[in-house]
Amino acid sequence: MLSIKDAASCQYDAVSLGEIMLRLDPGEGRVRCAREFKVWEGGGEYNVARGLRKCFGLRASVVTAFADNDIGHLVEDFIMQGGVDTRHIKWVPYDGIGRTVRVGLNFTERGFGIRGALGVPDRGNTAASQLKPGDIDWEEIFGKQGVRWFHTGGIFAGLSDTTPEVVIEAVQCAHKHGTIVSYDLNYRPSLWKTIGGKARAQEVNRRIARYVDVMIGNEEDFTASLGFEVEGVDEHISAIETASFQRMIERAVQDFPNFKVAATTLRTVKTATSNNWGAILWHDGKFHEATHRPSLEIMDRVGGGDSFASGLIYGFLAHNDAAKAVNYGAAHGALAMTTPGDTSMASLAEVEKEMKGGSKRVER
Repeated sequence: MLSIKDAASCQYDAVSLGEIMLRLDPGEGRVRCAREFKVWEGGGEYNVARGLRKCFGLRASVVTAFADNDIGHLVEDFIMQGGVDTRHIKWVPYDGIGRTVRVGLNFTERGFGIRGALGVPDRGNTAASQLKPGDIDWEEIFGKQGVRWFHTGGIFAGLSDTTPEVVIEAVQCAHKHGTIVSYDLNYRPSLWKTIGGKARAQEVNRRIARYVDVMIGNEEDFTASLGFEVEGVDEHISAIETASFQRMIERAVQDFPNFKVAATTLRTVKTATSNNWGAILWHDGKFHEATHRPSLEIMDRVGGGDSFASGLIYGFLAHNDAAKAVNYGAAHGALAMTTPGDTSMASLAEVEKEMKGGSKRVER
């Protein structure tokens, strides 16, 4: 069991730190040919907070920064629609054209069949990427307001030279006040390729990893972001290779004995719309594996890992049970990929029904 603060002693069950962008989605078409886009909000760390609030009914807030213009307030409106607390948003004066500060955009194709999903981020000079130590009053958040669980990740940490320092400042304060810290490695080659590639990603993430209680990643993240080379582990992982992931997590725990939980999704990409899907979690010297879902049909895979993370966090916050946590995560991630957009549209009842193998027949 994790040592989790009592809900009555905290204003928030969960707080996330990360950048939130506008996602521009061409639907069934291509970005390069689009004449119209549907607009969503999304961001790896934020998606977790939104899932915890919207699906699981917990008290969640997000720490981020926006340009103080109509685009920033549009994203704020999306956040409020999801029920996530917005009081910790830092508003930065807008210069009129976005030369010094702006809101990030993420053009995202869902993919179909043999055509994989595609993300084209446009996020230079964003307000969130310019956050630096001292910008956020972490003592107010963790010391006075109280937080049971803090979540952040490798996307935010990779945005600039200052964002890793913001993460470290936050997690140190969280630990000081007894808050559980989770971190999703979320390796993105495009994020790191012009600032040092994998070597820089590993340098940043290994520094941060020393302060993490619950480390989360997919099949590539542990190797690319933390530098673990384990035989049999690659991007084509499948259920039969679970033992390779066990070796990798055992190696991670040796390097970082502060890890209380390490978890990963297990995904084999058959096509953009058909994946094998599963998950495994290590806690207290034992491995717990979620129900494996072969040939999971997917509408939009973006955000599936974030929904896995929020389900896992809910499992610990609500039940403090590792086996339940990995199954909440896998079921929630699977359901999130059946709807468009980065964020989950599932309900707690649907997640628990899926965990029990409920019928997929129409409900009337």
